[in-house]
Amino acid sequence: MEHGLMVPPVFSPIPPAIHPRHRQINDRTGAWATAFGIGSEELRRKLIAHDIGTFAARVLPEGREEVVSILADFIIWLFGVDDGLCEEGELGKDPAELVGELSRMLRVAQNPEVPMLTLDPLAAGLRDLRRRVSRYATPSQEARWVDALREYFLSVVWEASHRSHETVPDLNDYTLMRLYDGATSVVLPLLEMGHGYELHPNERDSTAVRAAAEMAYFIITWDNDLFSYHKESRAQQYYLNVLRVLEHEQELSPADALTEAVAQRDRVMCLFLRLRDQLAATGSPQLRQYLESLGSFIRGAQDWGISSRRYTTPDDPADLPSTFRDTPTDDSREALDIPAVAWWWDLLPELPENETFQPLSGAIRTAASV
Repeated sequence: MEHGLMVPPVFSPIPPAIHPRHRQINDRTGAWATAFGIGSEELRRKLIAHDIGTFAARVLPEGREEVVSILADFIIWLFGVDDGLCEEGELGKDPAELVGELSRMLRVAQNPEVPMLTLDPLAAGLRDLRRRVSRYATPSQEARWVDALREYFLSVVWEASHRSHETVPDLNDYTLMRLYDGATSVVLPLLEMGHGYELHPNERDSTAVRAAAEMAYFIITWDNDLFSYHKESRAQQYYLNVLRVLEHEQELSPADALTEAVAQRDRVMCLFLRLRDQLAATGSPQLRQYLESLGSFIRGAQDWGISSRRYTTPDDPADLPSTFRDTPTDDSREALDIPAVAWWWDLLPELPENETFQPLSGAIRTAASV
């Protein structure tokens, strides 16, 4: 790609927030990654410079500090898997071998006492994370964390298959995979742990609440694709990104693909806000906290995404926004033409024709600063 792509301010009506001890959390996460040898020395140095502890501090701005630190260490560990094991390593092009390695890793998460991968730094880090999760999680939350890790691993293998053949999936398949390969679902048990509660299964596993969580995954990963496109498109490695998928499937220019992807995430954001408010109106206090945390997860990823060196790439600066919009570019109530997620729109009754999204005051708002 010869010319950069300017990413416009994205629609973000959720207010920013950050944990008051974000600097200490970020410093500890860098020390943790060093102590466990996460990734190669070069990759680890890059990851530590990405302020990943700050990201976790935005996701749980009022959470228990110990759990925020677990989340921060877990995110840097996930990047060690994604960047190191998959994107930079040979396993990332060999799905058959990768599934075996990740299955062994999953066994470590299920039971950190098993004598497997005993010399592997990523396995050692995962053992530490699993033991710390156990201090703050219920047995059910532990099990859901491991199950979500399995979802993430499965999607990583799916991506490796495309990487090995250098193929581009269609939009529907990409959407389904992207709901999980961003490791967003693995964060959800930590949202509960961070506030010391367990959401009742009758609420958490209801279709509508599950859909709200999936909408958050979609928004977070679509935003990530917008913010990471500059970095990924300039790398000498195969990559998957919604802009590339749209360029390939709909024969769009990068600029037109960007416009389409922004419209898609805006439409989902509008739906998320409506569903969140409907669920909060009748839900338990725990559900209201859960829904608020989903919003913090979305906004935290946005604030971190436009400010982290991971995506701003100072040596080859990305043209990322420093502000957010208060109004969507697309507030249509029609379902996206993506079968994997179109059912989300069936969960809410149609709004009256004269009822539309009500923006906050002002058209553009400055991003939260650290």
